[in-house]
Amino acid sequence: MSQPTLTLITGGSRGLGRNTALHVARSGGDVVITYQQRRAEAEAVVAEIHAMGRKAVALPLDTGRVASFPAFVEQLRSALRDTWQRDRFDHLVNNAGHGEVALVTDTTEAQFDALVNVHFKGVFFLTQALLPLLADGGRIVNLSSGLTRVSAPGWSVYAAAKGAVEVLTVYLAKELGSRGITVNTVAPGAIETDFFGGAVRDTPAFNQFFAGMTALGRVGLPDDIGPMIASLLGPANGWVNAQRIEVSGGQGI
Repeated sequence: MSQPTLTLITGGSRGLGRNTALHVARSGGDVVITYQQRRAEAEAVVAEIHAMGRKAVALPLDTGRVASFPAFVEQLRSALRDTWQRDRFDHLVNNAGHGEVALVTDTTEAQFDALVNVHFKGVFFLTQALLPLLADGGRIVNLSSGLTRVSAPGWSVYAAAKGAVEVLTVYLAKELGSRGITVNTVAPGAIETDFFGGAVRDTPAFNQFFAGMTALGRVGLPDDIGPMIASLLGPANGWVNAQRIEVSGGQGI
């Protein structure tokens, strides 16, 4: 009997990362999630996955600190060995992130660096650090945003960093093709999570604004995104590669 797939999801304690982790587990896979500060929430996700009969581990990681990646890789090696008796994992989902709004005229260097370090530099160097542990024939999914296609004032740095990840995705697909690894980008539209302080979920005017931009007349929910990512990791989608897949309900058309 073949062993279950093992997926590493950054930022898996909440929001889209949590939802993706739960749907991967419901599909029969095991999961490693990372968290920055929300240890209790991460452990709650692990408990939910265990309740499904799947294995899961939560590891701390600051995706904006490249210097911390070698130590994280060693933690992951230990988790793979101790929990799964293996030295490779199958899927990497680069999901961790945060939002910050500032007009171009008001953006500080500190804001710029924080966004780029997490959403582009961190994705680049974490992927680089994890490639020796990623199984041949594996999958990488990078999270982007509908804001790389439809602009909104104040999101220039965030969107530019996500645009860089979309370009990186194509290059990764090309360079990792010889190992049979596929690399794709998933770009959600506005989603009701606690991202950016829960603005889309908790601010009616914000929610209505984005709902009005969407063909289906509402903003997205985590359950609109997690199942799609889980399906992209599944065996039926092995020929999907180097693509930007927007999951936005038809936002801004």
